[in-house]
Amino acid sequence: MSNVEALLRSALVPVEPSDALGDRLERGLSEITDAAAGELADWELSAMGDPRAWGRTIAAVVLGGAAAGALVVVRARQKHQKRHSSPFRALQKGARDVRGDLARRLGR
Repeated sequence: MSNVEALLRSALVPVEPSDALGDRLERGLSEITDAAAGELADWELSAMGDPRAWGRTIAAVVLGGAAAGALVVVRARQKHQKRHSSPFRALQKGARDVRGDLARRLGR
């Protein structure tokens, strides 16, 4: 039984993803966030009178919010690994970066 446990331990060792994968993930999340921000920037309040127009706006909010949240986590993890700072500070810095990016893209 201990041989099986040793095999499982060696098979289930965490593997760090490559930097290229992290960069691709960050780029993809940024593109989704950009697309959602662009959709929301073009949004008009008068369009809310037509329920058929709600789908794109709701999708932009949900997908953009999820992508922005994931982008915060990815950037915080990268900063934490590079600087060996506290995870909480890295998360704060990542959130500030994404918030600044979104404000700049929305023109605010």
